[in-house]
Amino acid sequence: MSDFDVIIAGGGPVGMGLAIELGQRGIRVAVIERHHQPQPIPKGQNLTQRTAEHFLAWGCEAELRTAFPLPPGSGIGGLTTYGTLLSEHHYDWLNRAHVRDFYRCANARLPQYATEGVLRDRAAQIADITLLYGWSVIGFSQDSNDLQVEIEATSDGARQVLTGRYAVGCDGSRSLLRAAAGIEETLADHNRVMALLVFRSPELHELLKRYPGKAFYNVLHPDFEGYWQFFGRVDHGVSWFFHAPVPLGTTRESHDFEAMLTRAVGQPFALELDYVGLWDLRVAIADDYRKGRAFVAGDAAHSHPPYGGYGINTGFEDARNLGWKLAAVIQGWGDERLLDSYNAERRPVFASTARDFIERFITDDRAFLETYNPERDRAAFEAAWHSRNLDADEVMAFEPHYEGSPLIGGAGSPSAKGSHTHTARPGHHVSPRDLPDGTNSFDRLGAGFTLLAEDVARAADFVNAAKMLGVPLALVDVPEGALETAYGSSAVLVRPDHFVAWIEDGAEAGAVLRRATAKGV
Repeated sequence: MSDFDVIIAGGGPVGMGLAIELGQRGIRVAVIERHHQPQPIPKGQNLTQRTAEHFLAWGCEAELRTAFPLPPGSGIGGLTTYGTLLSEHHYDWLNRAHVRDFYRCANARLPQYATEGVLRDRAAQIADITLLYGWSVIGFSQDSNDLQVEIEATSDGARQVLTGRYAVGCDGSRSLLRAAAGIEETLADHNRVMALLVFRSPELHELLKRYPGKAFYNVLHPDFEGYWQFFGRVDHGVSWFFHAPVPLGTTRESHDFEAMLTRAVGQPFALELDYVGLWDLRVAIADDYRKGRAFVAGDAAHSHPPYGGYGINTGFEDARNLGWKLAAVIQGWGDERLLDSYNAERRPVFASTARDFIERFITDDRAFLETYNPERDRAAFEAAWHSRNLDADEVMAFEPHYEGSPLIGGAGSPSAKGSHTHTARPGHHVSPRDLPDGTNSFDRLGAGFTLLAEDVARAADFVNAAKMLGVPLALVDVPEGALETAYGSSAVLVRPDHFVAWIEDGAEAGAVLRRATAKGV
């Protein structure tokens, strides 16, 4: 017997989220993490409403809200400006309030190290999770029966070998497990070096009171050819982070980073620089998210510049998608082919995120900056800038879905680009809706599949089919007409990750469940 059902390399937010997803389902998990404490670099701060739903499912959404409290009225919105941070030309950006009604939870903003702290505390409460802090993965091998992960203590170099049924690399963009498993990746190198600065400046906070309710700021300047100068708050009123391109060959010693900040803001201001980091701007995606018993998730599967807060949120969705599928196979109610659907669903979503959002931002911004300049033609610039303001609703368009996947069927293909609606659509996230009994549909969803149904006989068909197949199924009886009003269908089958598996189309119940668990794929 293997030591563990699943071994996770990397205990950052994605790895720890996956461990919780599995541990809550009774799966024996080991998490290998070299750092005893989360690293205090502010990144991954914008958490979407969907990510907050994950924390609700993991039993720690309330803790997320209190982990890094913001002052009353501080706000977590975004702003795009032209030329400098203090420019007269600006508009609201990435306003997640536009999609609030389609999710059960509000979005949140806190540094990744605070998010990690919440997840570490929750994981420590789950008996089936073994947390191995102070260890690093140094080797990996697999065969048809199980796999072996060799780990080394960071303190004294002691080594041991763990065995497991499956392993997941959540160990970052330079993933050792990905490389050891033989999973290749495709890179889109932008030939740019980016600087990450962390600094303190109460004066900048005072200057930015002109933009109330904002927490992150995107500065577009012609000199940067569509690449962003990006400011974000850390400790409200005190500390900040800043991303921007720097010349190739830049070192920490060769560049005047304080002058760079002054130019980006648009006037001198007092600051204390605490941290300088340099990294290559690139977009990377694993050629396959699975090889045998090994999987990759989060930055090990995909990485990109910190544009729009997609990284950490995409990683958490990887964890929710893969977690229930691993549990289904290990517990025997999902076919082994179910694990292949992780790649079929999640990889196209990131490819679309990179193509349709991140790299499109760069291309569109570059084209705008090349075409319009207020010093050349102020009227034309202001008209185009106003149009960008009206059209800048990437939040509504970013709606990852799994249309046409092997588990969903039908036309279409998985993508990050979609639309938000309360109407239930196979392959799409299910929105929360109030039910006649005063409850919310989202709060009635079970850990396995959930059927919301109006017709008693139809519900009985699914209950019987689920028993025969061993598929966990919760049933929510809804009065006649109420479900049609809420979702546009008299029956809705919801997956464990809260995506719609099926809506009423007259199909035989067993066939629906077999497809949703890959037993009929």
